[in-house]
Amino acid sequence: MAVPLLQQVWAELLGAPDAVDRVRARGSAGLPGPLPVGQLAVGTAVAHLLAAQELRSRGGPGELADQYLHLDAAHVGVEFGSERHLRVDGVPRAGGFAPLSRAWPTSDGWVRTHANYPHHRAALLRVLGLGADDDDEAASPRLAAALAERSALDVEEAVTAAGGLAVAVRTPQEWSATPMGAAVARSPLVSLRRVDDGSAPGSSGSGGGSGGGSGVDGIEGARVLDLTRVIAGPTATRALAAHGADVLRVDPPQLPELPEQWLETGPGKRCCELDLTAPGGRTCLEELLAGADVLVHGYRPGALARHGLDERSLAERHPHLVVASLSAWGEQGPWAQRRGFDSLVQAASGVAVMSGGADGRPGALPVQALDHAAGQLLAAAVLRALALRRDGGTWHASTSLAAQARWLLANAVVSASDAPQPPPAEAPRAERYLVDVPSPDGVLTVVRPLGAAPWASGPVRTAAEWLPR
Repeated sequence: MAVPLLQQVWAELLGAPDAVDRVRARGSAGLPGPLPVGQLAVGTAVAHLLAAQELRSRGGPGELADQYLHLDAAHVGVEFGSERHLRVDGVPRAGGFAPLSRAWPTSDGWVRTHANYPHHRAALLRVLGLGADDDDEAASPRLAAALAERSALDVEEAVTAAGGLAVAVRTPQEWSATPMGAAVARSPLVSLRRVDDGSAPGSSGSGGGSGGGSGVDGIEGARVLDLTRVIAGPTATRALAAHGADVLRVDPPQLPELPEQWLETGPGKRCCELDLTAPGGRTCLEELLAGADVLVHGYRPGALARHGLDERSLAERHPHLVVASLSAWGEQGPWAQRRGFDSLVQAASGVAVMSGGADGRPGALPVQALDHAAGQLLAAAVLRALALRRDGGTWHASTSLAAQARWLLANAVVSASDAPQPPPAEAPRAERYLVDVPSPDGVLTVVRPLGAAPWASGPVRTAAEWLPR
């Protein structure tokens, strides 16, 4: 299964080219549409599992020459829609979009808003002259009327400036012509780079404060500090937990996560709250970093610098640490500092237009594939970095939702109208891929992990500290 996507990703992850020849996939991901979502899903999932297989081999890639990696594509398809399958004590708790999070017609096109979180909802309504205390049923028609009187770009700029989330719906051509679209076009799907030539973990030259995780060789027992939210980052760290990592998720107390997302992406993790702006919060984080093997964060590029956690400072103070970062729009370009979600990236990049209907209304991918693909790649990058740091050095990885969208658009295949069309892929039956996991919040029914045994527990609230070892 030497598909171009896997070859590209594996090269960007600094893997041996012949490793992709060991992959054997069966079935279909069942993710239909005009864009190759199934290929993106399977390719990124394979990269994650291939990286896990190589890391488990203490002898290196050569020891795996005769070992094949077998993948059930249908399992991948269900995994990419995992948030739809959450049940708590048998009651469906599937996540979804809030009523004000959707595409709206404007005076000259369409705009996509995101109002799932209260502070984003309040900013959107405030900009449009509406009260944040109005319920969704009352606010919706008034919001629609206000948006219809303004241009899409005007709404995008005003809502963004107010701290809210809205993007004008663009065609792929319109996105490519923007400075941000051009910046994304120059970026890799995933980046893995050495930022310091430090000593190998466990050697006398290795840093890391209290020593913490710098001596761990592999993923089993590795300490992963998870500073991510929503879907993409937590999906990556959930996968690392399934492979045996000690994942500690840290959330700011002033911005609680949506309960369904926290439960669905939390299996295998310990979770705590930590306010970096409060006295002692920064000190506590530094202690956690000193004991960690991996930091995975979803802060916008440069946002951690105000806490002294920029790339260079981290490499100097914690040379043992693997750092993996996720962003919506990428590390370069005028939108690098903007917030973003899968649905917004789909809208801005042209994916929504390509997925829309004949009536011109924007559509959407069959799953939040940008989030899940980015999560799979981030997990792959962490696993590859842990393997590479055996020879020393400080490794940093990054990916973005916009990079996943760019790949989908670049690889869209438009068939001739008279060419025979393949039948639509049948959605896989999800139930066979679900597993019940005990948790303090009840029994969670979730999609079982790819390439690993089920988690022992759902998310557990704990103190901001590592487990002893």
